Amino acid sequence: MIYLDTHIVVWYYASDKQRFSKSIQALMNQHDWMISPIVRLELHYLHEIGRINPTADAMLASLSQRVGLSICPKPFNDVISVANQLTWTCDPFDRILVAQATLNDDILVTGDQKIHAHYPHARW
Repeated sequence: MIYLDTHIVVWYYASDKQRFSKSIQALMNQHDWMISPIVRLELHYLHEIGRINPTADAMLASLSQRVGLSICPKPFNDVISVANQLTWTCDPFDRILVAQATLNDDILVTGDQKIHAHYPHARW
C-alpha cells in the first residue's frame, strides 16, 4: 500500500509522467494506491481557486477506474490523534496526510522535502 500526496495525484492524472523517476514509477507499479481524504479536500480547494481542472471528484473517479486509486477508510479520530503529534508543520493538509500514512508505516510518495525530512517512509 502506498499513499500519494496531492501533487502526485494531479501529475498522474495529467499524464505528466516525466516528473516521476523510474524508481518511483516502479514503486507505484508494485503497490495499491491510496489517498487520504484530505487529498480529496485539497483537490477540491485547488479546483475552487482555479488551479486545477476538472473537479476533484472527476479526477479521483478517473484514477479509480484507470489505476484502482482508493480513499483510505481509516477512522478519522485515529488519524487526528497522530496528526496532533506532528508538530514539525503547521500545514493541516500535510499533518493529516502524513498521519494517515503513519498509522501503518505506509510509504508516502511525495516531492515535499519537509515531509521527507520528518517521515522516514516518504519516497521520491
